[in-house]
Amino acid sequence: MSMNASNNIRDLVDGSVRKSLVSMTMPMIIGMLMLFTFSLVDTWFISFLGTEALSAISFTFPVTFFVSSLAIGLGIGASAVVAKYLGASQHEKAKEAATVINYIAFGLACITVFLCWSLTDQIFNLLGASERLIVMIREYMSIWFPGSILIVCIMAGNSVLRAYGDTKTPSILMAAAGFINATIDPLLIFGLGPFPELGIQGAAWATVIAWALAFTYLFYLLTFKANIVKRSIPSSSALKTSGLDMLRIGVPAAGANMMTPLAAGVMTAIAAGFGGTAVAAFGVGARIEPIATLLVLAISSSLPPIISQNFGANRFDRVEEAYKISIKFIIFWQFLIYMVLAAGAETISTFFSEDPKVIETIRLYVWIMPLGYGLQGIIILTNSSLNALHKPLNALYLSFARFFVFYIPLAYAGSLYFGLLGFFAGAVSGNLLMAIISWHSFNHAISSEKKISLVNSLERSK
Repeated sequence: MSMNASNNIRDLVDGSVRKSLVSMTMPMIIGMLMLFTFSLVDTWFISFLGTEALSAISFTFPVTFFVSSLAIGLGIGASAVVAKYLGASQHEKAKEAATVINYIAFGLACITVFLCWSLTDQIFNLLGASERLIVMIREYMSIWFPGSILIVCIMAGNSVLRAYGDTKTPSILMAAAGFINATIDPLLIFGLGPFPELGIQGAAWATVIAWALAFTYLFYLLTFKANIVKRSIPSSSALKTSGLDMLRIGVPAAGANMMTPLAAGVMTAIAAGFGGTAVAAFGVGARIEPIATLLVLAISSSLPPIISQNFGANRFDRVEEAYKISIKFIIFWQFLIYMVLAAGAETISTFFSEDPKVIETIRLYVWIMPLGYGLQGIIILTNSSLNALHKPLNALYLSFARFFVFYIPLAYAGSLYFGLLGFFAGAVSGNLLMAIISWHSFNHAISSEKKISLVNSLERSK
């Protein structure tokens, strides 16, 4: 891809909002499919090692997603700041912000990974893993933790490209990494050919190798070929101005994203009360969800640059149009996905396990939990839009309310009275209530921004 910082900017302030959404979302679908295929492919290959290995990898999901959420949150901050500067035609400030995010992402990733690595046993004890499973978990995480610094840097760098309107390159990059991971996985897990048989640890090595290759190319692209990240260390003034702007959005956004794995950890602990088969089934379901909600996640990455650039240009009509188009489409789409999943519940459950109890629980999960995926879509797209409007605290409050006021409490209450059926149904009910609140929160936020813009315009005209 040949480009530079000036001619790679996609015009998101004019033209059809619908066409911009479609053209930016389509490449994201492929990239995100491959990104989440990482864990799904690992889960499938590891399932051949037995239920115990499948349970061990299921326990790692909340922790691995916790680290990934740091990258997503920082990327949201970078994208919002860079895209707003581009919308206001402040290109040098956009480049400064793009540079600063990469240094901050690396530093925060190192700190987070070190803390998690030091507390591995304590973390998984809290999640309810047995001592026998923790031995297997430690084998996997001892490789995954150091390598995860790479994925934080990759996702932060990709967010910079998306802020410039380039969703194609990040998608190709993640697709290539996913293909490499899927190719190496069986070689290292089962010891095919000249490769050593590493079992569950082989899955971690395959992922880290794929990340390392992707990071090498991305670093070259951003700093040399595209020239949208400075090669020199940012000045103290740039770190202060651009860094504070990015962190003001990125830190709350990271906190909001980290609530997802925290909630997943609590939900895993609740599932553990029903036995190891329930944990294994819940882990499989948690890996099906990103694939089933792939379009939500793709739009949540393509929508913010559109909103931020138009926010910087004071085009609030286009901000509202982009949000409403996205919400209406995702409700319709996720209903179709539910129908497909429900019809294929038997096939899905037998694909991941031969254990009758695990199969039964996966089937129950697929019949109930996907009912809430469209509702989750409303919540996720609202949070993305609020971050793009530079209202990260609003998104943080909504995320906290979603998980710890509605989702988990209702799931737990349901599990007490109706077992696993109530556990899943309670979670869906929590998403319904939060979706309604999220819709009203966005409408209130955009109304406030319109008033502020009007007041500022009147003051300038005096």
